[in-house]
This record gives sequence, C-alpha cells and structure tokens, in this order.
Amino acid sequence: MTKQMTMTPRAWTLILILGCIWGGSFLSNRITLAEVPVMTAVAIRVTGGALALWVWVRIAGLRLPDSRWQIGATLLLGLTNNALPFSLIVWGQQTIDSGLASILNAATAVFTVVLVALVYADEKLTRNRFVGVILGFVGVVTVIGPARLLSFDPSSMAQVAILGSSTSYAVSAVLARHVLKGLRPEVSAALMLTGAAMAMIPLALIYEGPPTLHYSAPVFGALAYLALIATALAYWLYYQILNLAGAGNVSLVTLLVAPVAIVLGAVVYQEALDWHAYVGFVLLALGLMVIDGRLPRKKP
Repeated sequence: MTKQMTMTPRAWTLILILGCIWGGSFLSNRITLAEVPVMTAVAIRVTGGALALWVWVRIAGLRLPDSRWQIGATLLLGLTNNALPFSLIVWGQQTIDSGLASILNAATAVFTVVLVALVYADEKLTRNRFVGVILGFVGVVTVIGPARLLSFDPSSMAQVAILGSSTSYAVSAVLARHVLKGLRPEVSAALMLTGAAMAMIPLALIYEGPPTLHYSAPVFGALAYLALIATALAYWLYYQILNLAGAGNVSLVTLLVAPVAIVLGAVVYQEALDWHAYVGFVLLALGLMVIDGRLPRKKP
C-alpha cells in the first residue's frame, strides 16, 4: 500500500511562511505602482528572481537538461507562468485593492482542475471536483458582484485581468506536466523566470523606456521583496513543501494568501472590501477544499 503524504509540523510551518510571503506580494505590487510602470515592475521582478535562482543552481551544482527542446519549451513556459500573469495582476491592481486581487487569484486552482480534466484522461472531473468547481465559480461571481457583471467599468476590467492571470497559471499547470518532466524544480523555475525576463525587458524598454531608478526607499524595498522573496525564495519554499507534503497538501497555501493580503491591505492602505468579496472568498475556499477532498464525507 502506498504511503500517504502527511502534514508534519515542519510542513505546516513552511506553508504558513509561504502563504505570508505570497500574501505580501499583493501589497508590494501596490507600493511599487506608486512610482514604477507595470511592465518595468514585472521585468525587475522576474529578472531579479531569475538571477537569484541561477546563483542557487550554481551553488547546488545542478545541471541543465540535455534536451534543447526541453530548455526552449521551459523558457517559453515562463510567458504563461510568470510574464503574463504577473503583468495582468499588477495591471489590475492599478484600480482594485490588493485584497480583492488576491481573492480572485485564488480561482487559479479551480481553473486548473477544469483545464487538466479536459486535457488529461487520468485527471477526470469526478463528482467531488465538479461540486468544488461549481462552488468556486459561484464564489468568483460573488466576489465580482452582480452589479459589476451587468456594467463594466475600469475596476471590472481589472478583475477580468486578475481572472486572466488565473487562467494563464492554469494553462501553465497543464503544459508543465509535459514540458518539465524529469527537470529539477530549481532549474525549471530559473529557466521559466529567464524566459519571462527575455520577454519583459524588451517590452518594458520599448513601451516604458529605461527605468529611472530614482525610486523611494519603500519602492526599492517592495521591488527587492517581489524579486528575491516573493519569487526566488517562494519557489524554493514551494518545492520544499511539495517534496515534504505532496501536491494536495501544498495547495493549502492558496487558502492562506488571500487573508494575509486582505489584512496587509487594510492595515497599510485602509482597504475595506465589500461584504460580497468575503462571502465569495468563503465559497472559493469551500470549493478548493471539496476539490482536494478535505471536507468530511459520509461513507456508505
């Protein structure tokens, strides 16, 4: 009988740390946007994260894959896993609160389940997953609010952008199963961030010009946090938890990110979300727990 992955105290500690780190990234995005354009902010984040991970790969003595196809495909995966979703989230946070952005980003797991079921025969949409997906979609609609569904304004488009980032992450999850097979996680993360940097640096220079670097200390701190902590260190932590507790348990971090982002947004920027955002998050959280099989079920 296969031994099941369990949540040890160390795994719980690492998940809490990772949830706080990624929750803080939404606040850092908002701080950065005060002085840095969207594409420049993303370019700095992915470039700094890539450099930090390559240093780790070098220190650890990890090797690149022999297949040029796999290297090229992993670089391209950086577009859907990093460049595009990061850009959509930062663009969306220009007009919506960081807490709301983090709640909508939690839909990533729901979208992933649907896409994976459509592509892979061994990842079927079971009854449990179907119920979880329905709850998740109802949660998303509740978060956005019935009024905004009927009349689009800048904040509505921002919410659509965040959902677009969730879809991009889901597409990456589907592609990664094939592309990253046999790759060390640290190497794949470094390659993906490098691919994202190769796309974002030219775009930022063309459309926004060279960065002025005349930023305030809080903005420099936010940029450093995004690159080194929320990207490089977060990837390392994520894969540590994955090896320690398994894919099902590491998904718990999704439920921790939004509450952290909401609290930080309220404390630093006095953000106050509408009641339907909280109700929507609860529905999303329930959906994720049903998908993961964490809610108790009656045995026949």
